[in-house]
Amino acid sequence: MSLFNFFKKPSFFSQEEQDKIVQAVRGAEMRTSGEIRVYIESRCRYVEALDRAINIFYGLKMDQTAERNAVLMYVAIKDHQLAIFADEGIHKKTGPEFWKNEVQHMLTHFNKADYAAGIVTVVNEIGEALYQNFPYKSDIDKNELPDNIVFGK
Repeated sequence: MSLFNFFKKPSFFSQEEQDKIVQAVRGAEMRTSGEIRVYIESRCRYVEALDRAINIFYGLKMDQTAERNAVLMYVAIKDHQLAIFADEGIHKKTGPEFWKNEVQHMLTHFNKADYAAGIVTVVNEIGEALYQNFPYKSDIDKNELPDNIVFGK
């Protein structure tokens, strides 16, 4: 069985699961100046999910945060692909191994058909890394990007 054999049905998240994911993003961002977005689509239009994530990241203007500390979690449902792309500010602080480990954490949950929990877990872990490196400063920080899940085609 492939690591990517984890998507089975078109209606990927219930409303309750979507709410949990959005709440995890909001909770993580309350402690940091960093930004987290979750992008879900049916098919990956690129050979590599990371290439698609990079394209989406720049399309959503996530590279325009003040401290370059935005992170995109990307999932292509039908193509069974996922990636995490972090802007240069947070990537320099955590290094590439951190992101590889986070993808593995998502896959562990996804392979158990625990999709929303996988995303919530990783959002919380990314939020902790953002907090450690970019703690919230009440006098200058603001929510620079929306917290909702972005659903592509």
